[in-house]
Amino acid sequence: MNATRRRARFGACVAAGLALALQVMPLHAYVLPAAEALAPAPLRVLGEGEMRWLGFKLYDVRLLVAAGASAPEADPHALAIRYARDIDGRRLVDTSIDEMRRLGERDDATLQRWREELARALPSVRAGDTLVGLHQPGEGARFWHEGRLTAEIDDPELARAFFAIWLDARTREPELRARLLGLDGRAQ
Repeated sequence: MNATRRRARFGACVAAGLALALQVMPLHAYVLPAAEALAPAPLRVLGEGEMRWLGFKLYDVRLLVAAGASAPEADPHALAIRYARDIDGRRLVDTSIDEMRRLGERDDATLQRWREELARALPSVRAGDTLVGLHQPGEGARFWHEGRLTAEIDDPELARAFFAIWLDARTREPELRARLLGLDGRAQ
């Protein structure tokens, strides 16, 4: 089976699992990616939290993992982010690149290439919009805005670095990371 066909089949499986896992969310809170677009086993909510900066709520986020997954970094997982305010796409990309640099990527050429890829994936958002990113370790990532596919990124290192913003032990938001990973005793 060729890689494109494997990816399409994988995506359809993820979509079905993500749809089931996100049923606990109000439909107005998270817009699901199209079923034909999204992962390999049913996904379940591992944890959730909100991101605040200087007391202002920026977004709510949920981490979804494949049923039976032992660790998000080794298995497909998704972040569903519902924004509480309008944010320009350039700011989303710039902040992502700044965080990836802070977490250890120092090569300017790599960061510039990643900036261009993320500019396709991360559009400007309005309050209430949802972005969903699906990390497929070892392959790359897919991104949706309000259920519409914005980008497929076939760069495993970019995908790893992007999701590390929330999931790496060195994240700026360790309490949010703990909630996402279900380490705070409030996991579902």
